[in-house]
Amino acid sequence: MKLKGLTTKKAQEKYKKYGANEIVDVNKVSWYTILLRQVKGNFVVYLLLVATILSFIVRKSVTAYAVLSVIILVVGVGFIQEYKAEKAVESLKKMITPTTLVIRNSKEQEIPSTEIVPGDILILRTGEKIPADSVILEQTQLLVNEAVLTGESKEVKKQAIKDQTNTKEENILYMGSFIVNGKTLAKVTHTGMNTKFGKIADMISTAEKELPLQIKINKTLKLLVFFGLFFAFLTGVVVLLKEPIITTSVIADVLILVIAISVASFPEGLPVVLISSLSMGAYRMAKRNAIVNRMSIIETLGETTVICSDKTGTITKGEMTVKKIYANNQMYDVSGVGYERKGQIIKDNKPAEINKELSLILKASVLCNDSYVKELENNIFFEISGPPTEAALLVLASKANIFKEDFEVTRKEEIPFSSEKKYMSVLVSEDEEENVYVKGAIEVILKKCKYIFDKGKIRNITQKDIDYVLSLNKKLTNKALRTLAFAYKKYDQKDINNHLVFVGFVGLEDPPREEVKKTLLMCAKAGIKVKMITGDAKETAKAIAKKIGLKEGKILEGKEIDNLTDDELSKIINDVVVFARVRPEHKLRIVKALKQNKEIVTMTGDGVNDAPALKEAHVGVAMGQTGTDVSRSVADLTLKDDNFASIVYAIKEGRTIFTNIRKFMTYQFSCNFSQLGIIVFGVLLAGAFGWPIPLLLPLQILFMNIVTDNLPAIALSFNPSSNDIMEGRINTKKILTKNLLYLLFFSGVMMTLFSLGVFYVSFNIYGHDGLFAGTTALLTLIFLQIVGAFVFRSFRKGVLNRSPFINLYLFFASIISIVATIVVLYTPLNKVFETTPLPFVSWILVLGLGLLYVLIFDILKIINKKTNFWSVDEKTKNI
Repeated sequence: MKLKGLTTKKAQEKYKKYGANEIVDVNKVSWYTILLRQVKGNFVVYLLLVATILSFIVRKSVTAYAVLSVIILVVGVGFIQEYKAEKAVESLKKMITPTTLVIRNSKEQEIPSTEIVPGDILILRTGEKIPADSVILEQTQLLVNEAVLTGESKEVKKQAIKDQTNTKEENILYMGSFIVNGKTLAKVTHTGMNTKFGKIADMISTAEKELPLQIKINKTLKLLVFFGLFFAFLTGVVVLLKEPIITTSVIADVLILVIAISVASFPEGLPVVLISSLSMGAYRMAKRNAIVNRMSIIETLGETTVICSDKTGTITKGEMTVKKIYANNQMYDVSGVGYERKGQIIKDNKPAEINKELSLILKASVLCNDSYVKELENNIFFEISGPPTEAALLVLASKANIFKEDFEVTRKEEIPFSSEKKYMSVLVSEDEEENVYVKGAIEVILKKCKYIFDKGKIRNITQKDIDYVLSLNKKLTNKALRTLAFAYKKYDQKDINNHLVFVGFVGLEDPPREEVKKTLLMCAKAGIKVKMITGDAKETAKAIAKKIGLKEGKILEGKEIDNLTDDELSKIINDVVVFARVRPEHKLRIVKALKQNKEIVTMTGDGVNDAPALKEAHVGVAMGQTGTDVSRSVADLTLKDDNFASIVYAIKEGRTIFTNIRKFMTYQFSCNFSQLGIIVFGVLLAGAFGWPIPLLLPLQILFMNIVTDNLPAIALSFNPSSNDIMEGRINTKKILTKNLLYLLFFSGVMMTLFSLGVFYVSFNIYGHDGLFAGTTALLTLIFLQIVGAFVFRSFRKGVLNRSPFINLYLFFASIISIVATIVVLYTPLNKVFETTPLPFVSWILVLGLGLLYVLIFDILKIINKKTNFWSVDEKTKNI
């Protein structure tokens, strides 16, 4: 593999003195922490432990051991799911493996940061995370943020070491800190746990922030536990008051009843279902190139109302290609696409002669450049590393067989490119003279130029020259080309960046991604506004916006934002569609203005100075390919492919996950409500009808909670998204809205009435004993819960007119639940669960009631289409 555009010959000679050593990796997942999370603050476990103790007290050892088994099952499954999720997230994050540019064997090469060893020479630039403790050998305007170690966000100025025997704090770079400005060459001294960061790693809290979703669910569960325990206590008191003599046997029966009600009030499998839903959702997002850094943003993603997206690399492909060159009063064409080596510089439909002016532009392109390209083995394409714009300039030069290593120069000084300055300059020593090469935005470069290179000679630049260049620039930007100007001068030790000689400029094409048009239409249907942000000229931005079909609206430039107050900006920002010539600080103001208008903002960013805007946005999205380590560290979501469509897919997935959580929670709570209703009303009616107490035993309830309603609930979390999930906005402020509470209440009442009705007919009319009648009621409730899961696949669409195979997970979960029920009824396990085999006629009755339950809901859904009675919220109809 041949390297191109890496280092000059003199630089290669300088690097020969450096060497390397061992490898250390410090990334680990603590299984103990995950296990602790399953128990700490878990209401299910606490409640079941109490039930276990009470079961032992009343000498129901079978029940006690069964409940204990359920505790182990809940904790075990929760642990396995979360551990798998942690491992999955860890492997997904490796898709965006941090890499570092190092010098080995006198050559620059890019390697995974985990493979850095003591002795390696690092080349670090603005926005990069420092991967190991290092000593600074060279630096240019170096500023470092060490907040991860010191807690102070103030930028720290660093200096190159002068005396190897006397290393000072200002000469050291620490692992975990960030380069916020400048560039440095540093030698690695410590890696992994031997670094300063590694030594304090155990003291750094790795506790996951409590998710907003988790907070909402915990509030609901606390309320559920309170009512469950209240009803359990109240029912127990009622039973005791009815007894003329309170004996030990009576107390034991009451305690069993209290256990049954307590267990019935709580969905034991809910934590497992929730973890499964979130982890699988995050995994599906990652498979579509959207890697979730914080689970807490999944619900917020679905609620997004505005996407502020960078143009370059997100809306466009990010594969810059130089298509035009202006030099010596002539316009040249350049053939080739993307990072193909194939291509030529063309004039009048034939290969152009590389004259002085062209040669000077190409030379400036490779010397004033921090990217490098690697020629792949097929000799057709280049693999790039560094900013795409700079890589495109190296590819341009290669078309004239000009490469960086062809020049025997030494870079003595540089001013790195920044979005504030909009230019980059280098001072190089070549052929016993020193020259300055500069590239940047045309209007910025022209202001710094006193001269122009014209027809092989240098003369004073005139206003006519400037106007002509700007007119050509406007023509190219109107065609959606991005322009970049070049200038140079002989170093005079006075002012490095003024009195320059204007050489010419290039026009770069970055075509829009093909899928963007379709994605923008999807956003419009979903009620999501898209605003394009770019550092390009107004004309370029306008041309791209027109190409992709972005809604017409105002275009606001950075200089106009500077002249507006925050209140003025917030008043006009809803009408602005494109922001041009924007600096990072403008992004922060844009986010704040949108938030002031009550918008839910998703903001993209890739630079070190984008970090404040990414943090301020409700959802910060970093770029996996072109983003800096700083932006990725603060972002909530990282795009592996830097693609705008991936953001919209993530929003769609966020909506799907949240609506599925609503579905399985409504379903599970309706099941628990029915169990609670059967026991409580069974107690209240026992005196009148001579019924045994309780109608459902704790073991039977546990069986339903863990198997026959928990498995379908998990399957509901895998429900595919509806076709219209991206139509209209969605409100995630409440999981269970008032209308959903009505729905689960109605479903729970139906299950309760049907089950109590079956028990009454069997026990009071046909004269069956309590065991037979109880088993029939149990089978009825189990079957109603299974078909209920199909009812809750959609809050709007019926069951009878849809295929049962839409959600295959649910279909197979239902089969497993039915098989498990058969085992409990027709094997020796019926002695443990206190059930009895039922005749075929009982199954026919149960099937009929299940069909009636489904039919009632299908009719209600038809009525709901006209009345919209149980719409989840006022704005949304798409669940």
